[in-house]
Amino acid sequence: MTEQGPGDGTVGKALDVLDMVAMSGRPVRFTELLASSPYPKATLYRFLQTLTNQGMLAYDADRQAYSLGVRLVRLAHAAWSQSSLAPIARPWIDALSAEIGETIHLAQMDQGQVLYVDKRNAARPVEMFSQAGKVGPAYCTGVGKAMLAFMEQDALEQALQRQSFHRFTAHTLASRDALLDELQAIRLRGHAYDREEHEPGIICVALPILTRSGRVIGALSVTSTVNRTSLEGLDRLVPRIRETAVAIAAEAESWRFPEQDKT
Repeated sequence: MTEQGPGDGTVGKALDVLDMVAMSGRPVRFTELLASSPYPKATLYRFLQTLTNQGMLAYDADRQAYSLGVRLVRLAHAAWSQSSLAPIARPWIDALSAEIGETIHLAQMDQGQVLYVDKRNAARPVEMFSQAGKVGPAYCTGVGKAMLAFMEQDALEQALQRQSFHRFTAHTLASRDALLDELQAIRLRGHAYDREEHEPGIICVALPILTRSGRVIGALSVTSTVNRTSLEGLDRLVPRIRETAVAIAAEAESWRFPEQDKT
């Protein structure tokens, strides 16, 4: 569930319930939600009723199950259009995808985790975890590490506190110290790798999308498999990926994510 601040109150708790339904990945019954909820039965029921009345949830009386509501879909579409890099980046990642024929990921940071906002499949697609709209770990993905490496110290510290350091593969960086060493190396070379850290056989090279002042607004990666290429092979694509990241940043900064005048 989302980490709440001291003033979040009822709204924060209702959003937690919304998250519970969303994370189930399917229509879910009240008894299932109650089993994992920190809230009393009456409180949970009240939140579910309110969310349903407001169109944020839908209730199927036949199956006696809750699912995400149409109003939430409308809000998600508006958020994608107004806050996501995806609409801005589309022509550039389309061109990059057509040129190199490998999987392209566009991501942003959300509460210390990676939110995949767009994806282009390779000419020969490979099944993998990442899909547009999915949330993944930052500490063991190329896009996640690329963003972490260039975040300001306060934001980085908050993001680090949200990493689980679960070991997905034998290559996963499973401690804070190991990740900090990796982030320093990423800053020096300017790009990050996924060395089969999240999924066996999946590798990538990733670059941050930075404003002129160095503020992180996203990341871009090219992903492939160890059967198809190598990290050295992906390295050859870095100049082209950097061109794309710079173009996306320039377009985003001009009208979507303008730098604030601090004078």
